[in-house]
Amino acid sequence: MRRPLWIKHAAQLVTVADGNGPRTGAGMSELGLIEDGSVWIENGEIKAVGTTAELNTQFGEWEEDADVFEAYGKLVTPGLVDPHTHFVYGGSREREFEMRLEGASYMDIMNAGGGIHATARMTRDATEKDLYLQAERRLDSFLRHGVTTVEGKSGYGMDLETELKQLDVMKQLNERHPVDIVPTFMGAHAVPPEYKGREEEFVSLIIDEMIPAVASEKLAVFNDVFCEVGVYTPEQSRRILEAGKRHGLTPKIHADEIEPYGGAELAAEVGAISAEHLLKASDGGIRKMEEAGVIACLLPATALYLREKAARGREMIDAGVPVAISTDCNPGSSPTTSMPLVMNLACISMRMTPAEALVAATINAAYAIGVQDKAGSIEQGKQADLVMWNVKSYQELQYLFGINHVSAVWKKGERVV
Repeated sequence: MRRPLWIKHAAQLVTVADGNGPRTGAGMSELGLIEDGSVWIENGEIKAVGTTAELNTQFGEWEEDADVFEAYGKLVTPGLVDPHTHFVYGGSREREFEMRLEGASYMDIMNAGGGIHATARMTRDATEKDLYLQAERRLDSFLRHGVTTVEGKSGYGMDLETELKQLDVMKQLNERHPVDIVPTFMGAHAVPPEYKGREEEFVSLIIDEMIPAVASEKLAVFNDVFCEVGVYTPEQSRRILEAGKRHGLTPKIHADEIEPYGGAELAAEVGAISAEHLLKASDGGIRKMEEAGVIACLLPATALYLREKAARGREMIDAGVPVAISTDCNPGSSPTTSMPLVMNLACISMRMTPAEALVAATINAAYAIGVQDKAGSIEQGKQADLVMWNVKSYQELQYLFGINHVSAVWKKGERVV
């Protein structure tokens, strides 16, 4: 049995104590903040949360039996949750960064055989060990930036063998790495070049072969599709998502990233847990998401990297849509593992407040990937995933932007950074 862990005297302890469902509207500003905060942890689970004076009364006589961390002058928050990543892939695409600076668009690059197709070729060619080692390094970086849970998508194979290879790497890493991984099948990330002109055949392959195989091996929780002009139509996307539902995979959807295409509306209609990107989402789509309770998973680092205007995060919150944020870690449009930077950008480019950005990166992100029962907040009964930051307040965390302020990270009560 491990010694208890006692983190005390935090200048601010942000609990984001959970309510009923993801936070919306004014609820996204409620942090459950405790000054001179304290957390008592036993066997990887949070047992008590309160002021240091309160926990001194409750646990003071056992202090000598505990590992004590003084957090004077520091901020303590839940471990960050990244609800949208593509962190298992082969190779690198730094040349495309230069191409975009020279004027090429995202779709120009993809249609020329770059983009997703380039990474698919490199991922197909990579051994499982190579993918594992590359992905492990990215997870290590996530952890150093305060992320303790990630969602990970396949989609860089677009053939059954490579899709299963990516998902199997995630399964192995979830068993061995401190970061918890929630897997998503995304065979519908693009249409492979070999199916050009035969797109319906590939849709049938996803529905009839890939989804049943992934589900039968229990390798994914979610099923995602890139609903975009020139990729998958709303009708094709609906069929793929409904097929996933029949096999127990909850829908997610890359929606309205490059052009308004009805993706937000489709997310509401199919009962998606979240819709991603949403840079070009329509007013009607935002209303439908609010009515259906679909979480908007917004990716401001991707918009920055592509030099696009960010999604309308402020308007979505004001409209009552629950908002989460993510790195979108991927090799082409957001090669970052820094959730602290993403929180900064949520404030700067989407006019979210520091409190809203932190809620979007913790409890709402946890709801977006179905892990709200164990992650995303600091409260009794949840696993002890916590971050101590070298700042004194949640406002300062967003104010001092572009800096990794992580001082320490605990995963299930074990110090991992």
